[in-house]
Amino acid sequence: MASITNAFEMAQRQFDHVAEMLRLDPDVRELLRWPSREYHFRIPVRMDDGSIRSFQGYRVQHNDARGPNKGGIRFHPAETVDTVRALATWMTWKCAVVDIPLGGGKGGVIVDPATLSIGEKERLVRGFVQQIHKNIGPRNDVPAPDVGTTPQMMGWMMDEYSKLVGQYTPGVITGKPLGGGGSLGRTEATGFGVIYTVREALKHLGLESSDCRAAIQGFGNVAQYAAIGFTETLKGKVVCVSYWDRDDRCAYTVSNEDGMDPHLLMEATDQYGSIDKAKVKAAGYTLEDGDAWITKEAEVLIPAALEGQINSESVNQISDKVRVIAEGANGPTTPEADKVLEERGVFVIPDFLCNAGGVTVSYFEGVQNDMNFYWTREEVIQRLDTKMSHAFTDVLDMTIKQKVFTRDAAYMVAIARVVKAMELRGLI
Repeated sequence: MASITNAFEMAQRQFDHVAEMLRLDPDVRELLRWPSREYHFRIPVRMDDGSIRSFQGYRVQHNDARGPNKGGIRFHPAETVDTVRALATWMTWKCAVVDIPLGGGKGGVIVDPATLSIGEKERLVRGFVQQIHKNIGPRNDVPAPDVGTTPQMMGWMMDEYSKLVGQYTPGVITGKPLGGGGSLGRTEATGFGVIYTVREALKHLGLESSDCRAAIQGFGNVAQYAAIGFTETLKGKVVCVSYWDRDDRCAYTVSNEDGMDPHLLMEATDQYGSIDKAKVKAAGYTLEDGDAWITKEAEVLIPAALEGQINSESVNQISDKVRVIAEGANGPTTPEADKVLEERGVFVIPDFLCNAGGVTVSYFEGVQNDMNFYWTREEVIQRLDTKMSHAFTDVLDMTIKQKVFTRDAAYMVAIARVVKAMELRGLI
């Protein structure tokens, strides 16, 4: 199911809608609709066969009123500057809604990382840093991993930056490997953060989590740990996950109404999220069409793949059993679909709240880098749970107080915090 909406236009439409509700000053509104800075650059890389290949790279910094820009770097063949702009914008609101002192940024390279050797990947990520190192740093812009990038790649980036500036600077990049400046708990942070917000939503709705089923789109890092959290922490059943099959070049849904073992699924999944069909069939699971996940009778839907997946057409396929949609992905629901979900009374946990666990632990990683003192996994996970739960309560309180849709409430909380910071700094 391909995205049918320009992500940046969607981000702007969501913002405009709430800016209108807040009666935001037109000049401030225009300022926040667009990124503060953008960097477009070419990265020349010597390939293993001796040829030189040039890759298009981007780094977008949306707003840094509350602190250094923060956001991942995507390596994806369909990357566009508008996708990067949208993600940078959402990062501003994400950091604000969970109340961490960071702004929004995002980066990207147009490439399929699966087509590169390890050496080519290393040369590409070091080339990315060489092109942008004057515009990033622990006090102005801190990249991190995203789709198609890994902790090892972040380690190479941190090393390259440290060489260029002449001093060891672990805080320039987060999502680094353990032992190389990384934080315990970072790998599972986004997925677990999704589950903490689901837990709070189910409490609010008066539903017992152990009686609930979840249907998940995607089976990358976020979906994997969301599945583990849903089954092990909430004691619910995951009845399906979807994934992109790299060999067949299409999506499939793996399902089992009696529930699935996320650890078994992870063992059958490669580093790019493709699942071994033979292994899941041997486990008694069913293989269905890639769009089947959205039709499942489940109390919780967790879209954790690409943007625009719940749209004006697909929203009508959602079962009446669905009570909560937890947006593990960025921008998975279009404004048209939001209207339908609001009318149906589905409780939507908006993306920039729901999936903020990753940036929260990235913030914790930067704090630990600054202290040169590292917390235990238990400390990190507990702090993450506390931060996500407080953020959920702030948004729920705004939803109830203003009698608005949850996405609008999350924007209200986030925008108010960013505008307040801009006012205090004399920027507006």
